[in-house]
Amino acid sequence: MNTELLLVLAMLLLCMGCFAANKPRTDVVALIVLVVFPLTGVLSVQQTLAGFSEPAVILIAALFVVGDGLVRTGIVYRLGDWLVRVSGNSEAKLLVLLMLSVALLGSIMSSTGVVAIFIPVVLSICARMNIAPGRLMMPLAFAALISGMQTLVATPPNMVVNSELQRQDLDGFHFFSFTPIGLVVLVLGVGYMLLAQRWLKPQLAPGQSGAPRLTLSALAENYQLKERELRMKVLAHSPLLSQQLNELALRKDYGINVVAVERQQKLRTLLLNATGNTLVEPGDTLLVDLIYPGQDLLQRCQQLGLEPQPLSHSYYSLHAHELGLAEVAFPPESSLPGKTIQQLAFRSQYKLNVVGLRRRGEALLGVLVDEKLQAADKLLVAGNWRDIHNLQQQSRDFLVLSLPAEVDEVTPAASKAPHAIFCLALMIVLMVSGVVPNVIAALITCLLMGALRCINLTSAYQAIHWPSLILIVGMLPFALALQQTGGIDLAVSSLIYLLGEQGDYALLAALFVLTAITGSFISNTATAVLMAPVAVSLANMLGASPYPFAMMVALAASAAFMTPVSSPINTLVLQPGKYKFIDFVRIGTPFTLLVLLVSVFLVPLLFPLYPA
Repeated sequence: MNTELLLVLAMLLLCMGCFAANKPRTDVVALIVLVVFPLTGVLSVQQTLAGFSEPAVILIAALFVVGDGLVRTGIVYRLGDWLVRVSGNSEAKLLVLLMLSVALLGSIMSSTGVVAIFIPVVLSICARMNIAPGRLMMPLAFAALISGMQTLVATPPNMVVNSELQRQDLDGFHFFSFTPIGLVVLVLGVGYMLLAQRWLKPQLAPGQSGAPRLTLSALAENYQLKERELRMKVLAHSPLLSQQLNELALRKDYGINVVAVERQQKLRTLLLNATGNTLVEPGDTLLVDLIYPGQDLLQRCQQLGLEPQPLSHSYYSLHAHELGLAEVAFPPESSLPGKTIQQLAFRSQYKLNVVGLRRRGEALLGVLVDEKLQAADKLLVAGNWRDIHNLQQQSRDFLVLSLPAEVDEVTPAASKAPHAIFCLALMIVLMVSGVVPNVIAALITCLLMGALRCINLTSAYQAIHWPSLILIVGMLPFALALQQTGGIDLAVSSLIYLLGEQGDYALLAALFVLTAITGSFISNTATAVLMAPVAVSLANMLGASPYPFAMMVALAASAAFMTPVSSPINTLVLQPGKYKFIDFVRIGTPFTLLVLLVSVFLVPLLFPLYPA
């Protein structure tokens, strides 16, 4: 063992210690590595910084942007809404649908991003069904990790391993090379979590809440809106057709306050904010706030040519990604107390509707527009989230007190959802067909999403998780340094010496175990960077195909189930699920062993060890 190899191993052990302790941050450690390698003379500056030109790094960055397009256009949140609607009150059905949805979505976008998006969704579901979040948070994390086994682009370790194959002048994996194994693991994972739920957190006690944040539903209840909400379809003979709302005097004459309008356009439903200039068209569905609920409702509908529509949930909840509520108060310097709501001209000036008023803790009912406001009053306004945020800038006259939890799920480009789906489908077709390299397919998708306004430059740059990219770039020099100093050959020789007589299956299992254990304490991406060259070199020394060995490393890197620090996914659910370190050990270790058995059995079947 030469001096340079000892130096590289010492640096590697030091990095692993820093990763395990998370001090300093992983990206800072990676930057230190980029500085130290040239200074020690082990690698040149060009060799150390070569990772910045690595196609896999660019591909990962592009996929972060594509994922942001799916979030901004509301595709992700619509999937969450569907999950709530279909699962009903069945916890088992909810778990199955949650894991399948997360695994599907995580196969085409950042699994860490998927978990971050679904955490508030799961918390909301738990509060509604009165179950402990800990019963769903770990299944959420496991499904996200399993999603990394579904496609080539599902997780950075897959792309790192694929790049190592290409660096050895070999054909990389195909887009769906991982899918057969990933689907088997997913089915096993769903079944395992259904059994393992008995070891997770118990049911909440009656009345205990799993989601402390104020919600749209809670705001509507505080202002007694639920009894007044109604959807009304405009019939073909309605006298309201082709007229503006401010010309109809619906609020004054009929006690109907139009909050928003649902309008069918081609294959989707548009939600229009109700302003004084909004024209009523045939087939529109008006979302209204009834000032006098129940009073002569049928007669009013007949006069106006309106047909009441079913409403299973509050329409604020149904359209939470676009239609919002906010509680507004008056700061001491406000000049508005003493005026009426009519004089404030909320709808024309701020594009918002005043749908509720609370005075001394009680919600006032009836016609509010002529009510003179008092300094301690609170108003509830409804409208587009963008207009609510604009109201926050009016600091002199208004103080926005309460923004519900759903504000985190705002979709600023909801109308572009069909375009985002088209872009995603195009990317998958390009990657599967191999017409262009994967990185070019991803970049084409990013440019197309930008051109179609699914994303903008600001959101695109913010979507990229730069610490992850810096970590990959900083760890890549280790693979080259270990190769040049003989470290890779030493690791391979040791494995063959210890397990060579046990056969190829034992070597595959040992490679999986070594990768999984290493990935339990440091980033699974960093683990893939280190273990991919070992896998390829081991195959070359045995005269075997490199593909099954490389696949074992990729699968093991995604099998980061055993500790909460093995993946950002586990770390994200640790606090919301109220887990302890030992919870991941006792739930994750048996499942990791199950994945090991499946991988050792299936990988040689799909990727023969010694092709004919």
